Amino acid sequence: MTYIAQENRYEQMKYRQIGRSGVKLPAVSLGLWQNFGGDKPFEDSRAMILRAFDLGVTHFDLANNYGPPPGSAEETFGNVLKKDLASYRDELFISTKAGFYMWPGPYGEWGSRKNLLASLDRSLQRMGLDYVDVFYHHRPDSGTPLEESMGALAHAVKSGKALYVGLSNYGPEETKQAAAILKNLGTPLLVHQPMYSMLNRWIENGLQDVLADVGAGSVAFCPLGRGQLTGKYIDKLETEFKTGLRTLKPEAVSQERINKFRALEAIAKRRDQTLPQMALTWALREGGVDSVLIGASRVGQIEENMQAVHAEPLSAADLQEIDHVMHKIGDIPW
Repeated sequence: MTYIAQENRYEQMKYRQIGRSGVKLPAVSLGLWQNFGGDKPFEDSRAMILRAFDLGVTHFDLANNYGPPPGSAEETFGNVLKKDLASYRDELFISTKAGFYMWPGPYGEWGSRKNLLASLDRSLQRMGLDYVDVFYHHRPDSGTPLEESMGALAHAVKSGKALYVGLSNYGPEETKQAAAILKNLGTPLLVHQPMYSMLNRWIENGLQDVLADVGAGSVAFCPLGRGQLTGKYIDKLETEFKTGLRTLKPEAVSQERINKFRALEAIAKRRDQTLPQMALTWALREGGVDSVLIGASRVGQIEENMQAVHAEPLSAADLQEIDHVMHKIGDIPW
């Protein structure tokens, strides 16, 4: 059956200008970090990608190592592009990254020119693309001169294999230095992709100021705290507290921590939101990030999370209450 995108898709999304560029990204973007690899049924992945596009998601975020197995998420996305979205390519904003381990030997990870450009070629081949919209360096590499890594990113743009460049997991000072190098090379930094959520606010300690100064935008990954800001996680906490069984870190399982998460749920319920929806609304607030990357294991999760786009902004009282609750939860991942 031939896929035809919904005509009203752009009416269902809000778009935000990214830094000092002409790029506008959807407030909620789809990340293919998990549940889109070769270990998952293709039709499930296809259904989620197409439903996201029908809801106005234009930005699809990948990396060379996404799967599992590594590389297979790009292959899945490439197959959906070929089967369904080829005619919509100019409406899509596709990003990929390189920097984590992909193949044996000294050139299979980190930030050398050799690794980054070879990885980009492999990513393009897996997706069946001539270019990506953004090519990220996925993590800083203290073993490679920053000038070399940034030079590779700039070369990707100048060779026509990427339109823009980005950074991920870089700290404030590293970002400032990288942005200066990129500017001198004539390839300005478009966007930074940090981890950011109510549970992890590290970017507020300098990175946001740097991004504002250099004119770059921000797209957050793990805005739901790696699943901690979901009812499923809280239910798991309660079960482990009651039974004594432990799959979570022992320090995460306490009545006080359960009470704090339930308090967040109560704030969300008062706003007619689920906790995940409120967590996304929070990340997208003024002073937060430009776009959030959601993951998904089923279409219903995408539909639920997209409702955060049109939610009422959090009031000053809401924000104060959330800060009071979060102050004592802390970030204890799975």
